[in-house]
Amino acid sequence: MIANKSALLVIDVQNQFVEGLPEEMKGLSVVESVKHVIEAFRKAGRPIIYFREVHRKNLVDFGRELDGDEDVHAVEETRAADYFTGIEPLPEEYQIVKRRYSGFFGTDLEILLKGLGIEHIYGVGLLTDVCVHYTCADAHQHDYHIHVVREAVGGSSLVAHEAALAAIEYLQHGAVISEKEVCE
Repeated sequence: MIANKSALLVIDVQNQFVEGLPEEMKGLSVVESVKHVIEAFRKAGRPIIYFREVHRKNLVDFGRELDGDEDVHAVEETRAADYFTGIEPLPEEYQIVKRRYSGFFGTDLEILLKGLGIEHIYGVGLLTDVCVHYTCADAHQHDYHIHVVREAVGGSSLVAHEAALAAIEYLQHGAVISEKEVCE
């Protein structure tokens, strides 16, 4: 069941990230779950906010992102940065481009959420251990109730995915929920 005063955050369901998921994450299964959750939110008439991580061609906005395991990714005006087929927003749905992992960092997300009167944030998308985790941690810091749909997120590895879900659950007990709980 979808809570009142809620919004869905569809985080970085982009070509490069879906296609780059390890086989153990079953990327197309994750995408199908994301679609089901989007449809449930549309049916409930709740706002949906789509994120894309996009970087400038001259790489000036990567910051420390390339210090770890990540290579250059999601460069503007490339297929890699586009939404994955079937995950495109409708004209009345919200879109936010971000340059960092968290959807709150350097974006107008907080203004949008306050304007919409949101108290509950549902998260789906990629990667569980990176952008989903950082966005959820920041949502927690901003005093939102967080709900992550287990089947509709995928991580850089199964171990990292499970660790991120555990970390989110640590922040708010009951935060990790099932697709069935949302879509019924």
